Amino acid sequence: MPLLPHLERYSISKDLPVIGTVIWLHGLGASGHDFEPLVPVLGLKQNLRFLFPHAPNKPVTINGSMVMPSWYDILSMGFLRQVSWPEVEASVQALKDFIAAEAQKGIPSERIILAGFSQGGAIVLHTALRLETKLAGILALSTYLLDLDNVPPAAGSANAKTPLEMMHGTFDPVVPFALAERSSEAIQKAGYALHWQTYPMEHQVCDVQIRDLAKWYQARAAELEQLS
Repeated sequence: MPLLPHLERYSISKDLPVIGTVIWLHGLGASGHDFEPLVPVLGLKQNLRFLFPHAPNKPVTINGSMVMPSWYDILSMGFLRQVSWPEVEASVQALKDFIAAEAQKGIPSERIILAGFSQGGAIVLHTALRLETKLAGILALSTYLLDLDNVPPAAGSANAKTPLEMMHGTFDPVVPFALAERSSEAIQKAGYALHWQTYPMEHQVCDVQIRDLAKWYQARAAELEQLS
């Protein structure tokens, strides 16, 4: 399938060699522009390529079938959400296509960080926990597992020890804190190296969290630099 349109930017300069790539998926109704402004404040010294794909526009059932950028349709907003699995799989494949495209540019998956917020984070988790190749890092913000009862075991997984960070707001009215917490517990129970952080915020990012994001990205960038 053709790659989705995306924004592309570099942490320092597009003229320097790229040592790794971040693919960052936005949330429902947003766009690739959402997290682009964070790149300059991450304090990265290494030259990473950031890709910010735009989700396709499609009707979303819970929003009165209004057409908006969406990685998958949400059919019900119950605690365990009902989603369109064909659309989930299409978004997972799109993310895999981006990984494959980076490999063709000389950036293999072990130099790729997958990041996502809300819906985008759900796609990132669903993809990363099932990916057959190692990643450099996994970042899941204000999100949840799409299938709590079927987390692939870390034993034998390419990403069993990949740095996996989950961050969530304790007052989140969109993705309930309890759902995110249960998701983190399910991932830890499956044996992954997950680090869980919470913040007194709603469905957003906050200043303290941005400082933590900067530290996390700096650590991953330093690890990638050592591989160079």
